[in-house]
Amino acid sequence: MEGNVKEITPAELMEKIEKGEKLQIIDVREVDEWNAGHIAQAKLIPLGFLPHRIDELDKNTPIVMVCRSGARSHMATQYVTELGFDAANMVGGMLAWPGETEK
Repeated sequence: MEGNVKEITPAELMEKIEKGEKLQIIDVREVDEWNAGHIAQAKLIPLGFLPHRIDELDKNTPIVMVCRSGARSHMATQYVTELGFDAANMVGGMLAWPGETEK
C-alpha cells in the first residue's frame, strides 16, 4: 500500500477505549454493515460521505478509522491524514475486532 498510514491493532484500540483515552472512532462501512454490529464508541461516516462530512471530525482528537477488513479504512486514514488530522487505521478491520459489538 502506498502512502504512509499509521496503524493500530484492534487489541491496542480496545486498550485505549478501556483506559478512557479521548478518541474519535470513525466507522467507514455502509449502513447495513454498521447495523450488523459496530464498536460502541464508533461513529458511522460511510467512506463515500467522508469528504462531505469532514467538518464533523475534530483535528485535536486522534482518529481511528475502522471498516470490515481494513482496506476502506486505509483509504480513509490516508485521506484525513493528508488533510492534517492525526489518524490511524485499525488493521484487520471488524473481522479482527476481539471486543463486543453493538447492533
